[in-house]
Amino acid sequence: MKNIFVMGLDDFNRELLETIDGDEEYRFHSLFDYSEVVRPESGTYPSIDELRERAREAFASVSGGAHAVMGFWDFPTTVCVPLFARDAGLPGPSLEAVTRCEHKYWSRTEQKEVLGEMIPRFQAIDPFGDDPAGQVKIRYPFWVKPVKAHSSFLGFYIDSAESLESVIPEIREKIGVVARPFNEFLAHVDLPTEIAEVDGHCCIAEEIISTGVQATIEGYAWKGVVQVFGAVDSIRSGRHRSCFSRYQYPSKLPRRVQARMIEAARKLIRAIDYEGAPFNIEFFWDHRTDRIWLLEINPRISKSHSPLFLMVDGATNQKVSMDLALGRKPELPHRQGPHKLAGKFMMRLFKDRIGDGVVEGVPSQEDLDRIAEAYPEARVDLLVKEGTRLSDLPFQDSYSYEIAAVFLGADRQKQLLDRFQKVEAFLQFDVRPVSGDTT
Repeated sequence: MKNIFVMGLDDFNRELLETIDGDEEYRFHSLFDYSEVVRPESGTYPSIDELRERAREAFASVSGGAHAVMGFWDFPTTVCVPLFARDAGLPGPSLEAVTRCEHKYWSRTEQKEVLGEMIPRFQAIDPFGDDPAGQVKIRYPFWVKPVKAHSSFLGFYIDSAESLESVIPEIREKIGVVARPFNEFLAHVDLPTEIAEVDGHCCIAEEIISTGVQATIEGYAWKGVVQVFGAVDSIRSGRHRSCFSRYQYPSKLPRRVQARMIEAARKLIRAIDYEGAPFNIEFFWDHRTDRIWLLEINPRISKSHSPLFLMVDGATNQKVSMDLALGRKPELPHRQGPHKLAGKFMMRLFKDRIGDGVVEGVPSQEDLDRIAEAYPEARVDLLVKEGTRLSDLPFQDSYSYEIAAVFLGADRQKQLLDRFQKVEAFLQFDVRPVSGDTT
């Protein structure tokens, strides 16, 4: 029996993990509650050092101790898992390599050295400086976002000095939610002097590259070999095309384009000494110019893709994380699932249409049962409940609220889209628009 500790394990992902077959038995333990380390109900992440102590206690509390620690969420999971693994003497990547992915400014400097023209112009900005707009050296428009954030949290499209100045108060107010625990983690990492000066309370400004098609390469590094096991398309919508509307696997990009992305991924992973762990790297391909841009690198699998790999390949990509966490080379089947393609659809409400609101009704269990009867492979993850105020949802992008995720399989593109249209009709949400403070 292998004791595997999973950061913030919820029922949705436990069901996926339990589909993993193998010669051994696995016991999955949730390491901290989802509501504490993934979407904290308090609005604040716990102390990283406090979590370290509690992780040690959790590992010691089970018979046989911990055989592996893994995760698939974004921050703080991405930094906690390698830190806890190091503390316990378990397999995992180095903290420095993980930070070269997680620290957006350091990551860009590393990417620039390796991939050159695939990297946009960028610079650091101190939002707490006397004149943030006066620090700008790159051309407008650009995106500004914290050095460490996720889910497009505090990411803004900036087209002038005035628009930058207009978002600075919100950045100053909210950036500490991630900056404080991130800086606590950085204290455990040997940082170059020029990087240490750009801490979690700083932002990065980047040239706009979101043109063309976005795709994500998923892979892992094992004993010096970088292996890619899938490419997933990301379809965006909304204002500034800043909101994800669908992920689809496998990618429809030309094979020659995927090959260039894969080669870039391999070069970068080797250059930053990332080893013994999974990764996903997001790219844009502009079909008009045939240019490829690298958006970002994440030191984890994408949990959003997990049901897609299961439906198409016959096993969730969580198996890759688990195998590596156990210190062994991953083995993942290929195209052995029941469907030729699969998609994750994100149901959203856009802020420029609704402003804010309170959820007064969500789909019933009867609605979910009807969906399961029609499409047995479908998985629905409701992200709100009755009484949820949209503006209280944590870590939303700057322009929308995600209220549900739907995973579906099919044998062709039109069939996939038609199925989602039918499923969407079952998923009715009643949201009452509100304005101002209702407390």
